[in-house]
Amino acid sequence: MPLAGQRTPEQRRAAFDAHKGDFDYLLGDWEFTAENHDYGKGHGFWSAVRLDEGQILDEYRIVGDSGQTYYVTRTLRVFNPATEQWDLVSTGAGLRDVGTGRRDGGEMRIEQKFGVMSEHPTVWRIRYYNIRPDAFSWSADRSTDDGKTWVAAFQTIEARRIGPARALPPLAPARR
Repeated sequence: MPLAGQRTPEQRRAAFDAHKGDFDYLLGDWEFTAENHDYGKGHGFWSAVRLDEGQILDEYRIVGDSGQTYYVTRTLRVFNPATEQWDLVSTGAGLRDVGTGRRDGGEMRIEQKFGVMSEHPTVWRIRYYNIRPDAFSWSADRSTDDGKTWVAAFQTIEARRIGPARALPPLAPARR
């Protein structure tokens, strides 16, 4: 696969246009229930917006019954025409929780490292599936030994839409 620098601007644009809608299903506001191998059942909210240049920014928040936040992360998803996949970076302890994603038929598949700066980093293989306008399912296998062994369905999510897709306008629009 040629690097982006070896592609013409038209080829890079064509690759972007072919994949720019890969995460459209995630745009909007969601409420979800989750089951985690370590923490049991939980619930939360997930919101995603399209940025002005086509990137996706989302916030994932697990909350308690009184609305208190137990966990929150924000992820920036950017299509990379050099690799023809999405690059992801999530907040955590810095910006080192990185991964890649690509559409596989009707599913989105992501591999991402979490806790990279911690004592016990993990690798997650995430699969979005059963994607519908008003709901989607999510399942993640997790490895604590850099992919040698995996816990299947370490975490699962069932999400239902509670708000429409939306975009975020430029934060610093051009001015004359």
